[in-house]
Amino acid sequence: MAQLLEGKTIVVAGVGTGLGREVALAASRDGANVVLGARTEANLKATAEEIDPTGERVAYAVTDMAEQADCDNLIKVAADKFGSVDAISIVAAKDAVFGGLEGADLDAWKDVFDFNVIAAMRLTQAALPELSKNGGSVVLVGTQAMFNPALPQTAYASSKGALHSAMFSLAKELGPKKIRVNMVVPTWMWGPNVEIYVQMTAKQRGVSEEEVKAGIAKKMALREIPEDGDVANSVVFFASDHARMLTGQTLIVNGGEYFR
Repeated sequence: MAQLLEGKTIVVAGVGTGLGREVALAASRDGANVVLGARTEANLKATAEEIDPTGERVAYAVTDMAEQADCDNLIKVAADKFGSVDAISIVAAKDAVFGGLEGADLDAWKDVFDFNVIAAMRLTQAALPELSKNGGSVVLVGTQAMFNPALPQTAYASSKGALHSAMFSLAKELGPKKIRVNMVVPTWMWGPNVEIYVQMTAKQRGVSEEEVKAGIAKKMALREIPEDGDVANSVVFFASDHARMLTGQTLIVNGGEYFR
């Protein structure tokens, strides 16, 4: 059975212990050469070793997307080792600024927007020369909070909303080059971050972790919290030729929690 990304090279930016790692693993399982970018080298090494201990189908570069030289280098590492770049997936994000507008530190908001929007555009721009050669895919990651806020994260939600708007313009601009631009939008994802949230909430409320988890899941039609891997599989789909006629599209992976 042919693999979705067989013979392709995908760059994954934001490879930590959660979704970025899962995207890299899913892409590799579906046949891709995978190039990893993140600021923490230990995470890059661990994921690269997990994907391919021989190093034949994986490479990585310590990358701060706020730095143009780092973005350029990540794409160069991919092109030099594997001869092309067929897709990029931008998972890296700043999401730790909580609260609403009243009393907010707007300089902290600016940092969130600079990273979640401008840095994402910086890496996308760096990849354009390679993606333009044979066409390719840019897969952005949003958040359901853009449409249906759950936690008080106005800065994060609005920055991802800006990224979502940029997706439509990029799809129009880059379409003639056969570069597709789409966004995967997760809700709660069962992975390291949500696990920590569940543990903390259970402790604060004096209830079991299973009760907290069930409270989240009951809001979803499928009564199950999507896993990081479920979102990663949607990224792989958008990166593949199965999505060759899809651009400017939004795929919400939420188990039926919210319909749009």
